[in-house]
Amino acid sequence: MKQIRVLLAKAGSDGNNQHALGIAQLCMAFRDHGMEVISTGLRQSPEQIAQAAVQEDVDVVGLSSLSGEHRLLFPEVVEALRARNAVEIPVIGGGIIPAEDISYLEEKGTKKVFTSDATADALAAYIKRLVGPEYMAPKKIAHIGIAVRSINKSLPFYHDVLGLTVEKIEDVDTEQVKVAFLKIGETRLELLEPLDEQSSIHRFLDKKGEGLHHLAFEVDDLDERLSVYRLQGIRLLNKTPVAGADNSRIAFFHPDASGRVLIELCQHEEGG
Repeated sequence: MKQIRVLLAKAGSDGNNQHALGIAQLCMAFRDHGMEVISTGLRQSPEQIAQAAVQEDVDVVGLSSLSGEHRLLFPEVVEALRARNAVEIPVIGGGIIPAEDISYLEEKGTKKVFTSDATADALAAYIKRLVGPEYMAPKKIAHIGIAVRSINKSLPFYHDVLGLTVEKIEDVDTEQVKVAFLKIGETRLELLEPLDEQSSIHRFLDKKGEGLHHLAFEVDDLDERLSVYRLQGIRLLNKTPVAGADNSRIAFFHPDASGRVLIELCQHEEGG
């Protein structure tokens, strides 16, 4: 996942030790989430904040306020960015902000306003979702899973008729399946045969018969992605990665999260 750059700024004149500590804590928390954080310090003007955002080429600006100056300063930062043709940089805000001011600020261009009880994890999850698909898009389709009752009986069609090459056949004990990988372009077909009646593939075959089982997407940051999805409340079958075939680590979304299409994320270790 590409590293996200965040500019944290305290607009206005209400800088104090409490505010400095809050900014420092946010910086540490966002860095723990893999972000690069630039802090402008306290008592910065909207013009200074906007100029720093452009010069540092950040992905998002985070503003903080404790004094009530947010009604003027947050919109002024938005306008200062617009004056620099940097409307693509979203502005989010937080602090001691009355509920009745939130809609006003968002109408004036602040993308999202958080109250003081919002956690750093919630803020980080929102930022990762906000900055766009370019940071979250998988690398490619790793494979298409197909449930079969017998790999030996299914292989002749894929190998002899379609002419696909069998790369490997192996047992995956954690999933109680036998798998066969067949190369096609930059992706693969994965034939899945249950090893016993406890296998989820066995239950799938009993219920739906042979056919398409799942789509698998290749990623290089599986642990980080799962932490983001958990914070967003997205339903997962695996909250942490498990061992998969071909020297990989995998995790599945719950089908309810993806329109009843079973989606797997996989990350191959070196040599996989």
